[in-house]
Amino acid sequence: MVTTRLYSHGALKTESFPVEDISDHILEKGCTVWADFLSPSEADLATISEELGLHPLAVEDAVHSSQRPKLDRYDTHLFLAAYAVSLDTATGELETHEIKAFITPHALVTVHGPDFDMTRVVERWDSDRDLAKHGVSYLLWGLLDEIVDGHFETVQQLDTASEELEDALFDDRPRDKEVQRRSFEFRKSLVLLRRVVLPMREVVNTVLRRDLHTFDMEMTPYFQDVYDHVLRASEWTESLRDLVSTILDTNLSIQSNRMNLIMKKVTSWAAIIAVPTAITGFFGQNLAFIGFGTAWGTWMSLGLIAVASLGLYLQFKKRDWL
Repeated sequence: MVTTRLYSHGALKTESFPVEDISDHILEKGCTVWADFLSPSEADLATISEELGLHPLAVEDAVHSSQRPKLDRYDTHLFLAAYAVSLDTATGELETHEIKAFITPHALVTVHGPDFDMTRVVERWDSDRDLAKHGVSYLLWGLLDEIVDGHFETVQQLDTASEELEDALFDDRPRDKEVQRRSFEFRKSLVLLRRVVLPMREVVNTVLRRDLHTFDMEMTPYFQDVYDHVLRASEWTESLRDLVSTILDTNLSIQSNRMNLIMKKVTSWAAIIAVPTAITGFFGQNLAFIGFGTAWGTWMSLGLIAVASLGLYLQFKKRDWL
């Protein structure tokens, strides 16, 4: 599936035109083309590759997944690989959505799978007609800004989740298994987020280089704002990773301290019970009791043992000793 748009001096002129017409449109003064490909093959990109003179290696990277976030430079264009992210706050699982883009002086070509929704990016492009006059620079800024804002929002969600974990650590009713499970999930998510976020510093920094004449210098402050968000997201991710590691260590320490306290209590009760047991055992005391020598007395004795054992088990379970 292919979506096409033609902008003229920042205004939307036409859309849904054939890919074969792109080379003609980019020759028109003040015109910018956007083409969006959904899960294409190399054959699907053959026409656009011929129209814009795309490098074969860049086309190969565009159709293969799991690329590292990067901005490669070729003679006729740039190639961008980046990841949008979303977080399932219930499980702490992070999902990544890969997006690639070919960037030429007068055209932006995006490539992505069905898990990435371009609607919000298009809405951002349509929201500011004044900046739209900057053509490809504006389209690229809108794309990067949407991706980086998603990174920042995800980091904020992880920060909120880490605060909930901190509260759960010192809950009156311990939830050790839940805390440990969620901590590992968030740690995995942070490691994955770090792989996505940290390379974006290099990507946006490359965009800001003045020797890349693809971009309008008037858009520099906007790219600097994106770069600032990337730095903040990167630093926040690093601090959160350290925090989650601290939570895991603290949880283990609390469990160890709780176990020591339980052992002290159990040992104390064992010592109290051991004294009369030792005395009666030493003197061989075996006093007669109600029902001694009868069948029902035996059953009463067994019942007392069962009730007492069950009572102790329930008390230990309630106090989280078992």
